Amino acid sequence: MKTADFDFELPEELIAQTPLEQRDTSRMLVLDKNTGCRKHLHFYDLPKLLKPGDCLVLNDSRVLPARLLGRRTPGGGAAEVLLLADRGEKVWECLVRPGRRIRTGTALSFGDGLLTAQVEQVLDNGNRLVRFRYEGIFLELLERLGKMPLPPYIKAELRDPERYQTVYSREVGSAAAPTAGLHFTKDLLAEIQAMGVRVCYVTLHVGLGTFRPVKEEEITDHEMHSEFCSIPAETADTINRTKAEGGRVICVGTTSCRTIESWAAEDGTMRETSGWTNIFIYPGYRFKVLDGLITNFHLPQSTLIMLVSALAGREHVLSAYEEAVRENYRFFSFGDAMMIADFEEGTV
Repeated sequence: MKTADFDFELPEELIAQTPLEQRDTSRMLVLDKNTGCRKHLHFYDLPKLLKPGDCLVLNDSRVLPARLLGRRTPGGGAAEVLLLADRGEKVWECLVRPGRRIRTGTALSFGDGLLTAQVEQVLDNGNRLVRFRYEGIFLELLERLGKMPLPPYIKAELRDPERYQTVYSREVGSAAAPTAGLHFTKDLLAEIQAMGVRVCYVTLHVGLGTFRPVKEEEITDHEMHSEFCSIPAETADTINRTKAEGGRVICVGTTSCRTIESWAAEDGTMRETSGWTNIFIYPGYRFKVLDGLITNFHLPQSTLIMLVSALAGREHVLSAYEEAVRENYRFFSFGDAMMIADFEEGTV
């Protein structure tokens, strides 16, 4: 299967640059994964598409304000560091700019010396291992000095950093938001739970590999990035109970999907676990647990549109995307939503 098979024309003006004022007023394209039938709703209509006994799986990871702007010392020029992964003992794997001037041994300073660092190693992929020095609590310093690491296709300044966090985020560690969850409000979640839908949480810390394009001609030649994820015992029990009672397991976002599919047994049962995953889901994949997916509209030729196509079929998905373009849906992180599942006749 070719990467070019997942291409589509996307006008640049449809790439959302800012979030809507009210989270759940985003539009939602509903797609029946079996028939390809479609319907246009808004995200606040989600309760109409759920049934008592269904289960929503959400990713509770919280985005680090991981972009640090500082200087090379002594007397050096500007430096930018983006935290990617905590390697322990105050060492982080980072992206740096300007890369040619930030080598092993380079000293860095942020916030007039409140936070200092030194590059310890240049990795084969060009990333740096950076050891930080500070007094106090690192996360508190990041909240003070760091900026939100918005995706490269967003050029506008974000006025409220909390709009790039879900309302249920709690486990700090992502370099990018699990954006399908940005549409939820606390009131909408409460309404969904009140109607008898189970809500549970997994954690997957989103890496910047999410935005890495597939460059290989054959999709099977693409090497997926690894991300850390975990499934609590309570979530595993909730999913197992839902499946046993005939309810649907609906993941909010591709990150939640990749988490549960990474650790599900062949019979679809779940257990408490954690670890690194590099699962690559594309057409031909057999889902073990997931029945439905709430997601945003993804980049052409990306691993994310391939995952969505594995659930609903490439032809159905590309046809839905073409309709979304015609209807001027907003795309990518701050864009509109899509729900893919099997629906009762007359729903879609």
